[in-house]
Amino acid sequence: MKICSLFSGGKDSTYALHWAVLKGFEVTSLITFLPELEDSWMFQYQNVKFTEFQARSMGFPVKTFETSGEKEEEIEDLRRALLFCNNEGNQGVVTGALLSDYQRMNINMVAGELGMKVFSPLWRKDQEHYMRSLLNEGFKFIITHSASMGFPHHLVGKAVDERDIEEIILASRKYGFNPAFEGGEAETFVVDAPLFRHKLEVKGNVICVSDSCTYSIKEVISE
Repeated sequence: MKICSLFSGGKDSTYALHWAVLKGFEVTSLITFLPELEDSWMFQYQNVKFTEFQARSMGFPVKTFETSGEKEEEIEDLRRALLFCNNEGNQGVVTGALLSDYQRMNINMVAGELGMKVFSPLWRKDQEHYMRSLLNEGFKFIITHSASMGFPHHLVGKAVDERDIEEIILASRKYGFNPAFEGGEAETFVVDAPLFRHKLEVKGNVICVSDSCTYSIKEVISE
């Protein structure tokens, strides 16, 4: 089956893409949304313009769609993107949705209108187990944004290791945020994964305000 993959460059969409390839789907393209607003309802905002480097490392074409980030308009922008996929002969779309009913409902609704199937391999997975399994399966990612009280903000801008994952999990139990960040508690950028032909090196700077820190990528280097 030919499918396209909704791709933000973060851990979840990269893992979902990995799953699709392992399952034998023919992934024709990656779809990246570029929101104007930081607090987009459905799409990741931080550093998504750099997905072209990840796509190149994995050997996939990437198609970008600008979106306002406004709640009502995002659905129309999603419809425009999936219509593109459908017109390219794709029968389905894979997503990295974890727990967001809003995100999953809208994707399923729009895809259903076009007769496309939706695959969300991470849906309702155990969040703590998933975070640990990412590193075990060869995914390396940087925390690029944090926006939750109690999150270990010193990890922003760092490629996390096993010790960091455990620190995040312990903090999530204490402060009540989602350890896999489905509620927007944090964002990530993948620098290496099983599908990558070469890993990426990123350079940037961290800015913190109150309970929010952002790692702004300035340069991506392909090794």
